[in-house]
Amino acid sequence: MIDTGDTLREIAKVFKVSKSTVHKDLKDRLKKIDDELYVKIQKILKYHIDIRHIKGGESTKKKYLKMAS
Repeated sequence: MIDTGDTLREIAKVFKVSKSTVHKDLKDRLKKIDDELYVKIQKILKYHIDIRHIKGGESTKKKYLKMAS
């Protein structure tokens, strides 16, 4: 995630687990294992939360443009 900036969903697909499992691992379990890595991951997760409304709007726009054509 640090190298690629992947989302929780993308990471879940790679490891073939649920998004909830990845979230719990990165949010709760990682803090107990590696505090420095935890801080880096939290910055990435916050970034994804901050831009999700933009990505959602782009997806909706593409959907309706496709329907119109």
